[in-house]
Amino acid sequence: MTNIRTGRHTCFDRMVLDLNGNPAGYSVKYVSELTGIGSGKEVSTTGGARLEILLKAGASPSYNPGATVKTLNYQTFRQQVWLGSFEGQTKVGMSTRARLPMRVFVPSGPDQGSRLVIDVAHYWY
Repeated sequence: MTNIRTGRHTCFDRMVLDLNGNPAGYSVKYVSELTGIGSGKEVSTTGGARLEILLKAGASPSYNPGATVKTLNYQTFRQQVWLGSFEGQTKVGMSTRARLPMRVFVPSGPDQGSRLVIDVAHYWY
């Protein structure tokens, strides 16, 4: 994983994890608490729900997430949480306004890379 980006769209908020290749696997699910990947230590967040993204790919040594918790205040996304990279896996969290519908997909490119894309709806439709 080389970068994390977020954005606001008309009907959903989007998180994109940029990858150097294809991930060996991933899991995206709502959880009761967000915990560090190596420590298991809980990270407190605001918002009504917590989304855990576990990527079976390590983070690039050059990737610097900055603060552990980054406040976004989007329509749905509240806070982006860096939970760490350990033994070839990377864990990221997102606090959301509520447990809203989501979709996850992995498009190819650019070049030999790919992206893990997570869209979370603004409302139940």
